[in-house]
Amino acid sequence: MTSEEGSRTGVVAVAEVLDAPLDLAAHEAAVADRRAGAVVSFQGVVRDHDHGRGVTLLEYEGHPSAAKVLREVAEEIAADPAVYAVAVSHRVGTLRIGDVALVAAVSTAHRAAAFEACARLVDEAKARLPIWKRQVFTDGQEEWVNCP
Repeated sequence: MTSEEGSRTGVVAVAEVLDAPLDLAAHEAAVADRRAGAVVSFQGVVRDHDHGRGVTLLEYEGHPSAAKVLREVAEEIAADPAVYAVAVSHRVGTLRIGDVALVAAVSTAHRAAAFEACARLVDEAKARLPIWKRQVFTDGQEEWVNCP
């Protein structure tokens, strides 16, 4: 999706919570804009450890309001006059090591603004999304993270 020439506020091209694999290239394409000199993207990838413990898998569960909250976060970032477009998705369900849990992309005229906006997008999504994570460790134990 391309934002219109001369737009003063950004476009929210994508803001989804999905139970399917996420596509970084599709998010980058969604924020494409002729005026953009920078597209910054981020992938949150499931790693094999947490706080010194081996991890085998993660399971994400989302509240029914998660997609609405993610769209609100994206709209707030897109409201920055420096931002042309925003795309962000979070995956739910069972994820294995190496799977992508979060994808974000932002386009702006200059790199500093794009890095800053993408970092804000990721940080706000992680802070506000009602999505909870169950970690399963290599020793068979598990824990829930970010649960109320």
